[in-house]
Amino acid sequence: MREFNAVVLGAGGVGKSALTVRFMRNEFVESYDPTIQEEYRKTVDVDGELTWLELLDTAGAEQFTALNELYITAGRGFVLVFSLTLEASLREVTSLRQQILRIKGENSRVPMVLVGTKLDLTSEREVSRTHIEELAARWKIPVYETSAKRDWDVSPAFEDLVRQMRQYYPPEERHKKKGRKGYHGRVHRRSHCIIM
Repeated sequence: MREFNAVVLGAGGVGKSALTVRFMRNEFVESYDPTIQEEYRKTVDVDGELTWLELLDTAGAEQFTALNELYITAGRGFVLVFSLTLEASLREVTSLRQQILRIKGENSRVPMVLVGTKLDLTSEREVSRTHIEELAARWKIPVYETSAKRDWDVSPAFEDLVRQMRQYYPPEERHKKKGRKGYHGRVHRRSHCIIM
């Protein structure tokens, strides 16, 4: 089974934790409790193939910017979250995407999805669908409008990211590592582990 880690990034209060918990535990978190960093792990079935997914739910980008560099460096995929009820949160996502490209390399097609939250709050909506679609087309990344409360389009967003990571990080990486172990590694009898 292949393993991937992804990072959930966005401004504070946009619903990153609610989105993550809905996908990982199928629960809705009602109260807002600012996150510093929370890790979730689960086996997900995408297109009939099991994948071990680790999600890092981060604090609001404006609160812990120094940590973002570490998260981005280690992350293999990114969920860029903004609230459909807050136009300013989309600007935050724009700067986060620039930061990812700066760290990962401008030309790399890093696995990424753009996710708008709070779709159920129709009367409070500030971000138009047209604006989001234009942005997604310019960035060449998929966009999802979701509601963690109603469980609308949450799973498809994360499943899309898993598909992108499978494509971007081919399984050959793992085979190369196995080849090195077979060539350089030796089995340590007492602990039954391979030492490089």
